[in-house]
Amino acid sequence: MKSLLCLLTIILLLNCSSTKLIDSWVDQESEHFTPKKILVVGITDNLTARKIFEGQLTSELKSRNINAVESFEVFKTTFTSVKQTEDNIEKEVARLSENGFDAILISAVKGVNQKTVYSADVYRSDHYWRRFGRYYYLYQDVYFDPGYYEKYNIYNIEASLFDLKNYEDKSLIWVASYNIIDPKSINTTVKDYVKAIIRTLEKETIIPSIIKK
Repeated sequence: MKSLLCLLTIILLLNCSSTKLIDSWVDQESEHFTPKKILVVGITDNLTARKIFEGQLTSELKSRNINAVESFEVFKTTFTSVKQTEDNIEKEVARLSENGFDAILISAVKGVNQKTVYSADVYRSDHYWRRFGRYYYLYQDVYFDPGYYEKYNIYNIEASLFDLKNYEDKSLIWVASYNIIDPKSINTTVKDYVKAIIRTLEKETIIPSIIKK
C-alpha cells in the first residue's frame, strides 16, 4: 500500500505546477554586497508572464526595503522589441548606473524538456501487483490506449544577479537554476517561481528576510 500511495503522490505532483530549485551559486568574495536599487528583468516573449513576474518580484523586494523597479518602467519599447548589439547593451547598463541602479536581477528560460509519465485510471492495492497474470490483465490497455501515457513539459529557468557597481568580468553575484514542472496557470506559476527566488536569495543572505510577528 505504501508504494501505491507514493505512486499516487508522484502523479498528483506532476499534474500540478511546481517550482524546484536545482542549484544555486553565490560569489563568496561579494558576501557583503547588499543591493539598494535593483532592476528586475524577465526575458520572455510572453509579455503577460513578463509583466506579472516583474511586478510580483519587485513587490517582494520592496517589502524588504529594497528599491526594485520593473524593466517595463525603464527600458524603452525599442530596446526589447529589437535585437540589440553588445555595444548598445553596454550603453544601457551605463545609463542604469547613472540613474542609481546598483544591481540587475534577470530571469530567462534556458530550455524546455518534454517528459512522459505512465498514468492509468485504475489503481489497485499491493496484492494485485504480486501476480503477473493480474498485473498484465489490468494494465494491458497501455498497448491500445495512448492516453495511458501523458506528456508534460519541464522548463529550466535561470535567475542571475549582477553588480553594476563592479561591472567587470566578475560582476555576477548570484545565479540559480530552477525547474518549473508542467505550468498550467501563469499567475500560479509565476507566484511559485517568485517565492522560490526569494527563498534562495534569503538563504544566501543577499536580501533580508521578513520577520513574521
